[in-house]
Amino acid sequence: MGDWTPPDSRFSQIGQRLLTALVLIPIGLAVVWYGGWWLAIACAVFAAIMSWEWARMSGHPRGFLLCLMSAVFCLSLPLGLMWLQVLIGVLGAVFAFMSAVGRYQNRLTAIMGLVYVTAIAAGLWCLREGPWDGREAALFFMSFVWASDASAYFVGRGLGGPRLIPQESPNKTWSGALGAIAFTSICGIAAADLQQSSLVVWMLAAATLSITAQAGDLLESGLKRRFHVKDSSNLLPGHGGVLDRVDGLGAVAVIGSLALWLYPPLRDALGFLS
Repeated sequence: MGDWTPPDSRFSQIGQRLLTALVLIPIGLAVVWYGGWWLAIACAVFAAIMSWEWARMSGHPRGFLLCLMSAVFCLSLPLGLMWLQVLIGVLGAVFAFMSAVGRYQNRLTAIMGLVYVTAIAAGLWCLREGPWDGREAALFFMSFVWASDASAYFVGRGLGGPRLIPQESPNKTWSGALGAIAFTSICGIAAADLQQSSLVVWMLAAATLSITAQAGDLLESGLKRRFHVKDSSNLLPGHGGVLDRVDGLGAVAVIGSLALWLYPPLRDALGFLS
């Protein structure tokens, strides 16, 4: 979403970011293309990593329990057994609460973290496997998030300017945020042509997805600020941690899945016929 940094260092990590993207994007596209158990396993792996990052940030002493429960929940998704998913979710919340130490707030933070990281991973699976053309929906939404992230990065760092929400994420700029919305909306024009669907609906959807992705990014930035950490981890060169990389995508996957599920006419308007 842009960066309020000195001009001479604004693009210092561009090489690392591109190399990381060249590794992660093909993996993401492959597991989404095949879906099913391939995607569930990938979601479980990433959920476990994000749970470890959350435990590291929040100081939870039993991070392996958060990793285990979030991964098991994702692996239960292809089974389609709601009672099993509810059971795993309840057990996970109990384990997170009981294994935390210190104040009552720490225990609630552990539960919130488990729900947060699991929803990010499970949201993508639900988007891909929902009662609509999930492959197209997931691929379009993912591409919009990447377009939003990239345009925000280059526009924000290139133009600089006033900071968006300095008290929460001091490096985000208005130029990056608005540039991301504008560019992603233009991508909506291409999507409308490919889907032979409403141009207005696709442009509005693209802009909304960009805003949602940026909101997810700001949410994670605010959480890191409260935990007094810069990055969730250092696993991904140029990006920080997995949470730092997929926060926007997770928000889009969750909100997008809910929107398509709660309002079926939106599926038709976007051309996502099952």
